Amino acid sequence: MAQKLLLRNGRIAIPSTPQQVLEGHSLLMENGMIARIAPASDVSAPGAEVIDARGKLVLPGFINAHTHLYSTFACGLNQVPASKDFFEVLNHLWWRLDKALTLDECYAGALPTLIACIRSGTTTIIDHHSSPSAIRGSLDALARAADLTGLRACLCYEVSDRDGEEKALQGIAENREFLTAQTSEAPVSESLSSASLKRGVDKVRGLFGLHASFTLSDRTLENAACTARDAGSGVHIHVAESEMDQQSTLAAHKIRVVHRLHRFGLLGPSSIAAHCVHVDDSERDLLASSGTAVVHNPQSNLNNAVGIADVVDLKRRGALVGLGTDAMTTDMREELRTGLWAQRWRQHAPSAGFGELTSALWDANPAIASRIWGRDLGLLREGAVADIVLVDYDPPTPLTSDSLAGHLVFGMMRGRVDTTIVDGRVLMQHGELKLDLDEKEVMAHARESAQRVWGRF
Repeated sequence: MAQKLLLRNGRIAIPSTPQQVLEGHSLLMENGMIARIAPASDVSAPGAEVIDARGKLVLPGFINAHTHLYSTFACGLNQVPASKDFFEVLNHLWWRLDKALTLDECYAGALPTLIACIRSGTTTIIDHHSSPSAIRGSLDALARAADLTGLRACLCYEVSDRDGEEKALQGIAENREFLTAQTSEAPVSESLSSASLKRGVDKVRGLFGLHASFTLSDRTLENAACTARDAGSGVHIHVAESEMDQQSTLAAHKIRVVHRLHRFGLLGPSSIAAHCVHVDDSERDLLASSGTAVVHNPQSNLNNAVGIADVVDLKRRGALVGLGTDAMTTDMREELRTGLWAQRWRQHAPSAGFGELTSALWDANPAIASRIWGRDLGLLREGAVADIVLVDYDPPTPLTSDSLAGHLVFGMMRGRVDTTIVDGRVLMQHGELKLDLDEKEVMAHARESAQRVWGRF
């Protein structure tokens, strides 16, 4: 990684509130941080590597606040029976696919998606993993893949009772061991791979993963809550993605999902509640008052026909609402546009949701990631981490601070991501990966792994 990296001649677009477009400015990175953003004539950087960003829009790296790397092998899988509801989607596809994974295939499947993230300008992901036949060491396998690609990743293992108590306990142990390795200053245990010894806590972090209320017993929730609390971690859990989660929780526990999580002390600023499609007013208020991050995943919700979260109302009540893809894509621009169209349908108003959805990507996602890493991420400002993308974009209309939001939603989709930088390190430039790996070999290995996984499926 160059100690100094200087971007010149690009349009610097600051999409977080308040939005700005800086013409004639340069951006200097030093030791992985943004050291200076100033008029080009005021920036002197002897010895810096220079990147000419002429014709490019300079943006903060995109953040994906909820995804599943293990879903790589679902692409093209045609052995799935038709499903009449979300529970059948889980039974017919996802709970069969995750059981078919080995540790090697967790790693092999993660790499192509991580490369796709680089190509789409996504520099940080918050992942939610499941592999019931290969639990121990699975998070370390994903961490090795993230380390190889240079991306920033927050990982967790999905604890669930759906495969029995023993698997639930193994999932709790996997989260505990991974979180302990992230926070300990001592060498990690021998049970983890040697890659952990090379990996610092800076790029890879952890949360405590839970599947969903309807697959978690009180006993497992209590165990998980105690373990997460001891590890100083928040949780990452699916919340009321479908009506089934609420119906099952009410039937079994006589309480709604968000209130049940609150009862076990699982809400708060360190936790992520993914989806929140079927939550009522009291639950939205509780999510907001507790500071829990809500992550909206519109493409997945539409694909599974479960509904669309009321992002407008969640925001009105003060909730922090971010944006994820649930593994439907690696391109956050695509997810943003889909989310906007879906929210307008949800509100039955063709002008609704614009500020709420753009803020989810450009304000809330950086806030969520910054909570996890304890550093300013996803922001173009001095002192923030140097996660930056350059997008080819020659605007057809004036690009100013006042028009930036419209260009980001309606125009920038046409632009190719040219360069991706994480921690001041160039991972891709002019569309060419700058990594110590062979992309064709990665894809070939993934296809071989997919054949094995599909055979078990």
